[in-house]
Amino acid sequence: MTGDVYLVLRRGDSVLFGRRRNTGFEDGAWHLPSGHLESGESVVVAVIREAGEEIGVTIRPEDVRFGHVMHNASSGGRVVFFFTVETWQGEPDNREPEKCSELAWFSRDQLPDRMIAYCRVAMQSIAEGENFSVYGW
Repeated sequence: MTGDVYLVLRRGDSVLFGRRRNTGFEDGAWHLPSGHLESGESVVVAVIREAGEEIGVTIRPEDVRFGHVMHNASSGGRVVFFFTVETWQGEPDNREPEKCSELAWFSRDQLPDRMIAYCRVAMQSIAEGENFSVYGW
């Protein structure tokens, strides 16, 4: 089973999203900064690493807050960890332009129209204070 980490980077009531491109999956859709766990790293280390790689911000481990975990049926089964961060160093910058055409902030109450469906479900669950969901089974 694959493990994924997703970053819910919050500035006030807004969340940072990137628009996917050249990935072969849901290109054009808005999505949270994310990535796969690598061997030998914790989920916290993984989300911090992905934040640096994808948007160039530095996050301290103590600023990472658990938000939600989803058991997603994609690709035969994935466990997806969503973490909220409200404090970081640096200004978000698109560090992977080959996979992301742009970054934008969206209000938590007015998420982008085109999002990957399971990400929208997770964002709704986070807003409702639900810590766990199952998607696509």
